Amino acid sequence: MPVFIDRLRAMGDALISQIVEQFTVVASQKIGKEYRLVVGVETEIKNISQKLHLVQGVIENAERRQVSDPDVKLWLESLKDVAYDVDDVICEWNTAARKLEIKKNEDKTVKKKVCFSFIPSCFDFSTVVHRRDIAINIENINKRLDAIVSNGNEFRLVKIDVGGQENRVRPRSSTSSSIEVSDVFGRGEDKSTLISKLCSETSTQAVQETLQIISIVGLGGMGKTTLAKLIHNSEEVKTQFTELIWVCVSDPFDDVRVAKAIVESVEKVAPNVAELQTALQLVKNSLNGKKFLLVLDDVGQINRKSWEQLECNLKKGAPGSRVLVTTRNENVARMMNSSYIHPLGQLSDQDCWTLFSRIAFSEKAEEKEEFEDIGREISRKCKGLPLSAYTIGGLMRSKSTLAGWSDVLKSEFWELKGAEDLSPPLMLSYYDLPSKLRQCFIYCAKFPKYYYIEADNLIKLWMAQGYLAGANMEMEATGRSYLDELIMRCFFQNLEKDKKSGIVTRFKMHDIVHDFAQYFTKNECVIVKPESQEQVHSASANIRHKTLIRGDDTLFPENFENSEKLHTFWVQSFYDSPPIVSQIDAVPSTLFHHMKYLKALDLSHNRLRILPDEVEKVINLRYLNLSFNPLEKLPESVCDLYNLQTLKLVACNHLTELPQGIGKLENLRHLEIDKTDYLSVLPGGISRLTTLRTLSKFVIRGGGGGANEAACRIKDLKDLDYLQGRLSLEGLGNVAHASEAKMAELKKKEGLLTLSMNFKPLVQIDQIMCDVAEALQPHKNLVQLEMKTYGGRQFPNWIVSLRHLKKLDILECQSCEQLPALGELPLLEKLHLESIDSLKCIDRQFLNSNSEVGEITVAFPKLKKLEIVRMRNLEEWNLTSTGGEGDGSNLNIMPILRHLKLSECDKLEILPEALLQKTTPLGRLSIRNCRILHQKYRRGGDERDNISHIRKVKVS
Repeated sequence: MPVFIDRLRAMGDALISQIVEQFTVVASQKIGKEYRLVVGVETEIKNISQKLHLVQGVIENAERRQVSDPDVKLWLESLKDVAYDVDDVICEWNTAARKLEIKKNEDKTVKKKVCFSFIPSCFDFSTVVHRRDIAINIENINKRLDAIVSNGNEFRLVKIDVGGQENRVRPRSSTSSSIEVSDVFGRGEDKSTLISKLCSETSTQAVQETLQIISIVGLGGMGKTTLAKLIHNSEEVKTQFTELIWVCVSDPFDDVRVAKAIVESVEKVAPNVAELQTALQLVKNSLNGKKFLLVLDDVGQINRKSWEQLECNLKKGAPGSRVLVTTRNENVARMMNSSYIHPLGQLSDQDCWTLFSRIAFSEKAEEKEEFEDIGREISRKCKGLPLSAYTIGGLMRSKSTLAGWSDVLKSEFWELKGAEDLSPPLMLSYYDLPSKLRQCFIYCAKFPKYYYIEADNLIKLWMAQGYLAGANMEMEATGRSYLDELIMRCFFQNLEKDKKSGIVTRFKMHDIVHDFAQYFTKNECVIVKPESQEQVHSASANIRHKTLIRGDDTLFPENFENSEKLHTFWVQSFYDSPPIVSQIDAVPSTLFHHMKYLKALDLSHNRLRILPDEVEKVINLRYLNLSFNPLEKLPESVCDLYNLQTLKLVACNHLTELPQGIGKLENLRHLEIDKTDYLSVLPGGISRLTTLRTLSKFVIRGGGGGANEAACRIKDLKDLDYLQGRLSLEGLGNVAHASEAKMAELKKKEGLLTLSMNFKPLVQIDQIMCDVAEALQPHKNLVQLEMKTYGGRQFPNWIVSLRHLKKLDILECQSCEQLPALGELPLLEKLHLESIDSLKCIDRQFLNSNSEVGEITVAFPKLKKLEIVRMRNLEEWNLTSTGGEGDGSNLNIMPILRHLKLSECDKLEILPEALLQKTTPLGRLSIRNCRILHQKYRRGGDERDNISHIRKVKVS
């Protein structure tokens, strides 16, 4: 069944079309027979569909007019509210259908009830009263739509043809979706002046000992933060100060949070304090005698007393310490006793054009000359604001014709007179987005300002809201393509990427972009700060997405009034799951009585040990995050959340078991159980979760009956063919036969890229262990492999067939006497060998399996890093051939090896000459706790001259 997608769209065409589609589907379902018993429901549904069709065509016009016409904005908000309610009814309907299906399947297992399974099932969950409630909701929605359609006619809205805009989400690789602008254009003089002020030492000792505050003042979007980062990261500053501290300051100034952030930056550990005086004392202790640069970024409202208290403790730093402040308000800079205030002005036309063109033509440099004239006109409209040039440059990347560029130049948005949050470049970029991307973008307003948004987590939240269904690709792939497009359009910044793949892993929103998103979600999305909770609670009856920020050392919230319509609820806190449960909080069971339509619930980092059974009442829940809590177990009622797609239990390090009924969660796609060391058994029902994409680890228990009969076996992996990313197999030593291991069918799981195999406990004899390992052959797509505590004497043959493998770790495989021919792996970049106690010699078999010369010309062609650790019986490392003279001369060994590390190899006498040639690029050699090697390769040792060409050598 299609899932409702575009409920939001910031009220675009996709919203209405999807509601119409949903109603068509719902009306055709078997369960419809039950609801048609309520007279008139079918007619009501048809009427709603017709009215939605009427408003569908004019929504784009209404969206654009809402900025200048508050009446149109109110009309749109009313329509959006109805759309949410329609979605809620559809969710109820679909859940009822799902319950009916489950109940029918359960009844079929009881032969005596087969003939009567349908009728009892209906009345078990869907009484006439329940059906009547849904029918009344549909009738009320119809009446509200009548009024909305009637009011809309007064605005004389017209249809705007958006052409192929809705299909213009371009799949692209994540590595190319972001824009890297290394230079800060037009700020060279500003940078030099500020660095001079920060680094200069005065001759007067009294002045030198006084803490100096230097402020950058400018409008939002002027580039204050970017300039401050450039200064913070400069070599001149790094050499001048022993401590560099960066703190994003919330508005209003939170003195406890700022003090804790300073301490965390210096001590590398977050202090667990809530009292201001305690936090300030820690600041004084951390900075005492140290010369530091503290950057306080984006200071807004600040109380003089709060600043003076912090400043007093900052003065305990060494002479020459500085504070660099960025703020929009010059009065704030003066109140903070700034010794120098640097006004940041607009960019020149040329610098603005340089920045704009660097982004706009990043993928089509050949078109720069053709579009330059019109491009310069567009860049001048940015009025010297770097953020505007950056944003509009991202938009122009998507325009490939002069007509498209001309439309942007002539847009009425450049003449926009309205809220200051609505900058013309942002408006142009926003309305150029397909409707599906608009809803994904404005959903980000639920995150607090300056918050680092995790990319994968955001995609799962989009999925929970129904934004990603209906596409040709997998929902997760669709979400990644949407995110790439938004990044390419410059809606996000401070991008962090995975070092290996280049995929964006997390990012931030500029505060102006965040304000812009909040403008479109003002009446549906709210962030509640500790000091304003009561005020928001009383005014949030129609709020759909709520983020409640817990104050330090405050109890879990208990007031949930006006939460009936919430679709997202996040209690943001920062407590890690403690190793010893001393201070815990409880989730009030009333929470789940109030949030009937909730789709995403995040209670991570809240010191929760118990989740109430009443969680089952949040039946529409698709996303549940309980990570970093000292939970000991989950209630069985979690298994009644039929719609759940994502269950996050990361770092729940007290968790010992999962609910036995977890197999009922047939829609579950992501089960994240990383860092759950005490979770030593998984229920056998995991085998029924055939839609799983993420399964962090799979624990195999041994035989013996009892409770173990319900535990997972290796064969339970058989039908989990959609697994992707990373999987850790634990307890492989409990697998008794190769035939059982083969049933896991790892070879078919092509989405698995990282695999960890832990063969503890070592209960099998050598040959059985070898056969089991051979039967666990993964798919050839594997990129990373870890084999740990493997007890066989020979490694499985399939290792050398993994042609895409880039990283290999072999740990504690104590019985293995010979390494496989790993030199044949064409893409292997990093190899780690540790505690292979039976290995005495690394010979030419390590390079290739064929002893004849000429079979391969390069061994380890891509290997960059090789680590050999705790090989206590390794005596010889000989990579030359044992054949006749000249044998092996054509073999090029590890031609791009850059880092070689050896540790605790006491018996190894010498390193292979082939790796130490002056023609090789080896730049780092580390020898640690290797007794014989230390004597030979230390300064003055017999072999020291053979490594003198290596740039970094450490022998200890």
